[in-house]
Amino acid sequence: MMITHKRLPRRTFLKGMGTVIGLPILDAMTPALASTSRAGVKAPVRLVFVYVPNGIVMKDWTPKGTGKNFECTRILKPLEGLREDLFVLSGLADRNGNALGDGPGDHARAGASFLTGVHCKKTAGADIQAGVSADQIAARAMASVTRFPSLELGCEDSRTVGNCDSGYSCAYTNSISWRTPTTPMPPEINPRMAFERLFGTADLSLDPETRARRAQYRKSILDLVTEDTRRLNGTLGPNDRRKMDEYLSAVREIEKRIEGAEKDNRELTPSIEKPAGIPITFNDYAKLMYDLQVVAFEADLTRISTLVVAREGSMRVYPEIGIPDPHHPLTHHRNNQEWIEKVTQINCLHAELFAYFLGRLKSTRDGDGSLLDHSMIVYGSGLGDGNRHTHEDLPILLAGRGDGSLKPGRHIVYEKGTPMTNLYLTLLDRIGVRPETIGDSVGKLEHLTDL
Repeated sequence: MMITHKRLPRRTFLKGMGTVIGLPILDAMTPALASTSRAGVKAPVRLVFVYVPNGIVMKDWTPKGTGKNFECTRILKPLEGLREDLFVLSGLADRNGNALGDGPGDHARAGASFLTGVHCKKTAGADIQAGVSADQIAARAMASVTRFPSLELGCEDSRTVGNCDSGYSCAYTNSISWRTPTTPMPPEINPRMAFERLFGTADLSLDPETRARRAQYRKSILDLVTEDTRRLNGTLGPNDRRKMDEYLSAVREIEKRIEGAEKDNRELTPSIEKPAGIPITFNDYAKLMYDLQVVAFEADLTRISTLVVAREGSMRVYPEIGIPDPHHPLTHHRNNQEWIEKVTQINCLHAELFAYFLGRLKSTRDGDGSLLDHSMIVYGSGLGDGNRHTHEDLPILLAGRGDGSLKPGRHIVYEKGTPMTNLYLTLLDRIGVRPETIGDSVGKLEHLTDL
């Protein structure tokens, strides 16, 4: 092996024809001899929030046993193979999702307060008021270190204005991420648009028809950076060339899946036309959105992301698993066992797709470990029992090791009523972001670092 003492900057990009592609961590980004000592560039820690709506069937969620000896329940079974990489956290609550004198509107409050810990103002007008969300507190502090401060994705369309829940604005049910108390960050639901944003291959100010017409004539994003790729590969060692090939293959695979979705002219239902770039099946759709986050983290385009699997009050149907009934009405089952079973199957599907995401992170090399080793991922809902609209004892998972600062593989039961925002305060501390409070937080969570 030839050692040249040259070092490739971490913020190296492949460029060409308006395209900018970030790179994964390479050995060439470490000082000479670093690869032989296993030292080198320290991998950054990513912070991710995945939101599922309408609560969970808690009897099929909450594990038996605590500590490392917990037993995975039916809904958690898809994550059994990843149990050593995650916590199940019980007892956490979102007090500000409750009515507190404002009457109905639990779905809107659940979404708006999940990451803010703030009781949102009951209004269907323009005078919306919530709080700054945990992801945006982190994004603001880390804005200068990545190309994008944060990435907001979603798998279901919704209005951002008007009345969506008992006098509450649609902004509350549509967005879990809030840049300011009056500025929600609506998720991008179109994979093509998210891809174009990450890699800079389109003018997002153009109307959809013009963008679609131009897309018919443009080459693959990788064709646009061929010369830069060839030149860079000529300077890399065999291990780095293999990493580059794996990474660029993943980018191209996502691009091909988006192109396939755009060519699929089937309809979602007889009355809803499918927007360009959105796969027809929910499984494919969710996996594509998860994969976009993986490549964004691998290239260090951002370190903060949110994914809204479906919005609060979601009426999505799941024919892929034999459930043609809308999700939200099913959760108001009034102990109808047939309906409870259907909700449980939906909960299981969401868990399976989350397991897919964790598996992709775990299989993607990143510095001295994997992306999962260097991530902290919160998965859960702002409602516990969807039938009763409870905001206590929320269904919450925490995955990843935070670069060694977390010791997962356990079920931890906290005192009932412990603010969910205490968890966020703890996670932000792990990435060096230390606000005094987040919403209704009263301190950091214990037991995440000890065995």
